[in-house]
Amino acid sequence: MSVTTTGIDRIAAAFAGHGKRAALMPYLMGGYPNLTGSVAAGLIAADKGADLIELGIPFSDPLADGPVIHAAGTEALAAGATPRGVLRACERIAERVPVVLMVYANVVLTAGVETFALRAASAGAAGLIVPDLPHDEAGELRNACDAEGLALVPLVAPTSTPERIASIGADARGFVYTVSLTGTTGERERLPAGLEETVARVRASTEVPVAVGFGISTAVQAAAVGELADGVIVGSRVVRAAGDGGAEAVGRLVAELAGALAS
Repeated sequence: MSVTTTGIDRIAAAFAGHGKRAALMPYLMGGYPNLTGSVAAGLIAADKGADLIELGIPFSDPLADGPVIHAAGTEALAAGATPRGVLRACERIAERVPVVLMVYANVVLTAGVETFALRAASAGAAGLIVPDLPHDEAGELRNACDAEGLALVPLVAPTSTPERIASIGADARGFVYTVSLTGTTGERERLPAGLEETVARVRASTEVPVAVGFGISTAVQAAAVGELADGVIVGSRVVRAAGDGGAEAVGRLVAELAGALAS
């Protein structure tokens, strides 16, 4: 990785050069089942077709997360995972593939927005997702991320108004994380109705790629989302694989998802 290449540049390159219907972004919980295991899972995911990795920093009150990711974060914290430890894991994974940190606002604010942005960039992170930070209150962190070349990736929900989508899209860095459904993360049997319309509304509001997450768990679902969006984010299913079978299970799942997205 060139020292002159910013995180924003790396994200743009990942979306531009994936060679699939859409870029694949698995989510991993940092420190789950342990820090070594989460690094191994990230590296094998890169080997098997992940274009970016979303790496979670465990937090005690993860409002956006469903039971699988919530439980993984709780286990990681109990095993001693810390933000600094996850940043060390990020450093290893980021040597292979862009890493976008999923972190709750309290962790960022405790460190200080400028300090956290600097630490994230120093660890090789390409961007941040802060799901509980309202867009209207994100300016200070966005500026701090801009100063370090990090993308502060915003989220858009199906319930977001046209005016809010336009505002978020104009300020977006890296990509827009489009939440496919109302509620928390977790595996679902089918994709929500209206997803195509939601993606179209977001795409019309921004110049950066549009990635979809929440509820995507199978290769068939990933392929379907890949027909609509620029990126596909798979979280709970990947975390469940990490818990059930470690890095090797993550690798098998990522290979299956990447295969479904192959051109």
